[in-house]
Amino acid sequence: MSTTRHPVRRRMLTLLLAGVAAIGTALGFSTPAFAITHASATTQLRNAGISWVSSGNCSDRNNPTCTSFEGIRQSTIDGIITFKRASGCAITITGGTETGHAGGTYSHWNGWKVDIGKTTCVYNYISQYYTYQGYISGWGYQWKAPSGNLYTDEGNHWDILYYTCGC
Repeated sequence: MSTTRHPVRRRMLTLLLAGVAAIGTALGFSTPAFAITHASATTQLRNAGISWVSSGNCSDRNNPTCTSFEGIRQSTIDGIITFKRASGCAITITGGTETGHAGGTYSHWNGWKVDIGKTTCVYNYISQYYTYQGYISGWGYQWKAPSGNLYTDEGNHWDILYYTCGC
């Protein structure tokens, strides 16, 4: 058996499940999104092997040098965990729901987004399995996952918008 066979199967299965999740969400079959606490998010991330950093070594949502998950949507946490499992990459979150990000409905503050550190593994996965959307003026280079989620290379990190819990 080829050593590349298992990762390819895993990625294909994950893409299929992400598509099914996106269709279920569009048809209203998924559970509604809800905001969770910082403690709940960090427990789930830690259990999934996802790390996070804070330039201020803090988690105060009202301090832009902190990394907070207070008020993050459960589907955003599920999305980054799904992405880690599908890609097999090490993931480090560098931004959550703390103040200092751009506003709007689908914002960090409202729990829809996370920022992650850039690695070769993450770039290779995104560029291979997602559809390149082009350069978005003022944001960066963007790819769209089969689930509809958006991955934007903003130069020094990836900004990820999770519409659904699929990657």
